[in-house]
Amino acid sequence: MSNKILQLESEIASVLKTIYDPEIPVNIFDLGLIYEINIDDDFRVEIVMTMTAPNCPMADELVMEVHEKVKAIEGVKDVKVNLTFEPPWSKDMMSEEAMLELGLL
Repeated sequence: MSNKILQLESEIASVLKTIYDPEIPVNIFDLGLIYEINIDDDFRVEIVMTMTAPNCPMADELVMEVHEKVKAIEGVKDVKVNLTFEPPWSKDMMSEEAMLELGLL
């Protein structure tokens, strides 16, 4: 992977950390809702993400926010956000920071 793609992946992760689940005071990256960040050689980005529950009422808004904020990053040509529920999200996917924030550690 090129340095430019690695740098872009880091920028995307930073931007995703500014997006918060409206019901949990932790960003979606540290919650473990982002399963994959894929960047091809033409700087098209695919993000595979989930929700804390399949019936999340904020799913459309979160997906739209991820799309808009990642697309606004300099160098990103296009963004595709794929929502999946396989594997289902669990608390085990959260970062240590998120667990500390929520008092789970």
